[in-house]
Amino acid sequence: MPKITPWLWFDMNAQEAAEYYITVFPNSRILKVTHYPEGAPVPAGTVLAVEFELDGTLFAGLNGGPQFQFSEAVSFSIDCADQDEVDHYWNALTGGGGEESQCGWLKDRFGVSWQVVPRRLDELMSDPDVGVVERVSEALMKMRKIKVPVLEEAARG
Repeated sequence: MPKITPWLWFDMNAQEAAEYYITVFPNSRILKVTHYPEGAPVPAGTVLAVEFELDGTLFAGLNGGPQFQFSEAVSFSIDCADQDEVDHYWNALTGGGGEESQCGWLKDRFGVSWQVVPRRLDELMSDPDVGVVERVSEALMKMRKIKVPVLEEAARG
């Protein structure tokens, strides 16, 4: 099967973003940095692209300039084991200028959209009791950062 690598278009801060992300996610590292050559539309030696790994997933960042911006049309979902992980990723990715949205969604300071989702949400939303699913959904719609204890309380009714 072919390897698929998401490429993220940055406005000349791809290396800064990669360096930030590897501090947020465990088992992460920068793999390669390439630079613009002479004759490019930016000064020679400026970072062109950064390949990095976030907890085993390969990403690449391109310093393409301001022509394209990130939007919520594409997001990265973080599967969190528990509330502590939700809190860690939420706080790290909203810190320094990130923006909270609804239902576990946020934009980091670079404009990249993330979904910070506890596994417990999927378990509760898969409950065979339709009432549980409805109450959990209603509670979820009122949240920014997902709070597992609130979801569990809603599930109990």
